Amino acid sequence: MTRRRRLTGIGIRTVAASLLVSVGIFGEQTAGLARAVESEPVPSGASAVPMGAYLDYGPSGVLRMEQLSRWLGGAELRVGHTYLPGDRWSNIEGGPGFLDDWARWRRDAADRLFVLNVPMLEQTESRVPDWQVRLLLRVGAAGRFDHHFRTLATRLVELGVPDAVIVLGWEMNGTTYTHRCAPDPRAWKTYWTRIVTAMRSVTGQRFRFDFAPNRGTDAIPWTSCYPGDDVVDVIGMDSYDQAPGKTFEEQASTPYGLRTQVEFAAAHNKPISYPEWGLFRNGDNPDYMRGMLEWIGRHKPLYQTITDYCPHGVWQCDDNPKSSKVFRSMLYARPVPVPTVPAVPTPSVPPVPDVPDVPTPSVPPVPTPSAPAVPPVPSVAAVPVPEEPVTAAPSTPPPAPAPLPVPVPTETGTETAAPVSAATPTPTPTPQPVTTTPAPTRTPAEPAPTPDPAPAPVPAPKPVPAPAEPSVQLNSPEWCAPVDLVDWFARWTGERRSCVQVPSLLNWSFGPFGPFGD
Repeated sequence: MTRRRRLTGIGIRTVAASLLVSVGIFGEQTAGLARAVESEPVPSGASAVPMGAYLDYGPSGVLRMEQLSRWLGGAELRVGHTYLPGDRWSNIEGGPGFLDDWARWRRDAADRLFVLNVPMLEQTESRVPDWQVRLLLRVGAAGRFDHHFRTLATRLVELGVPDAVIVLGWEMNGTTYTHRCAPDPRAWKTYWTRIVTAMRSVTGQRFRFDFAPNRGTDAIPWTSCYPGDDVVDVIGMDSYDQAPGKTFEEQASTPYGLRTQVEFAAAHNKPISYPEWGLFRNGDNPDYMRGMLEWIGRHKPLYQTITDYCPHGVWQCDDNPKSSKVFRSMLYARPVPVPTVPAVPTPSVPPVPDVPDVPTPSVPPVPTPSAPAVPPVPSVAAVPVPEEPVTAAPSTPPPAPAPLPVPVPTETGTETAAPVSAATPTPTPTPQPVTTTPAPTRTPAEPAPTPDPAPAPVPAPKPVPAPAEPSVQLNSPEWCAPVDLVDWFARWTGERRSCVQVPSLLNWSFGPFGPFGD
């Protein structure tokens, strides 16, 4: 077979894969995902065989498996398949980090299978001439390269994939790879045996080694390269749609074809596999696609993985729409009907009505006077002081003076003066606090009434009896200004009216009614 897997130049492939990821080529917008199946999918026997696809050798191959599964209606992809780059020995050893994503995918489910193609020689796609291949095979048969494969086996065990299927030296009967068998079949078989022995010597391994030639004779009959039952666990075959033969049946029946593989494996008591298969020389060939899937369904290989890139593939390649339809139809996952169990009705409990919250009236704190309990004295600022001298009072009572202005609060927060009539004295309500300057104010002992939730307009104060006009000379020692001290003062002192003398006003803090008076 003349195709190449483009495994060399791992650095270039890694950069290219990253660029493809960035433009969304791995998303469900790929052309394969856009294709629809015209008729209802009809699952075949092939759907029961563990399947997968080679989608890419790096981490993107792991990501694409989930997308391919969705394209197949949720069909489970139980086989993960990748290749080790054969450009240099360090990559054949499974360089650090290269296999981490695949190992993680394998460990996520116990029934998964990890298939790893391993080159037998470096520069595996460099078209090395036959004489050089012959020399390299003989050096390998002498054990010079054993340590590379022990390193690979140790890494696989440490990554948690000790049961990987190793497709060693694949397509050895062809002409493509450096690890081909035709230049020296005897050295090739000896070298294969040394590699298997070196990898099985690592503690904890449970590898299975897959001998997978090309379908047909190619450069040499593949049976001439078979190393023996003791170092082979699976007999695989890479089967692409190409000569000899045009139809699937012709290709299956040609010498060293699919039929020979099945018969040879049965004779050696080995399972079969198809690590690589797909379209090739005959273009979009739905007959070959259908024939291959039916063959897989009849013979039940250990696993099968289609090579899904152009020209071979059906999901990532737009060149094969007819074959893509057949592949998807035959492998599409049909949902298994689940019997419906009638639900037992649960009696509904009426909801408990919400209990409205009862507002708790806020009680203002009762102010505690810091001074001894002495009856407060009205502010002297409320008593008008005439600016002119006053003569002695006449023998008859003088007419009542004009109403005193009393501040009344307004809606805007300012105070306006309202006249207070002296016509009919009425009980005075709780006095409104009057701000005095500089004399200090007193706090009554009784608490103020609890305010309503919504503020209401403050009524104007009731009329206050006017004091009698002084009968002595203003500012003389005998001058006294009578003051009505209302009911609350009378309850404390027993007297309703009192007289404020000028000397007491001038010495307010120490007078008889001051805070520190007798």
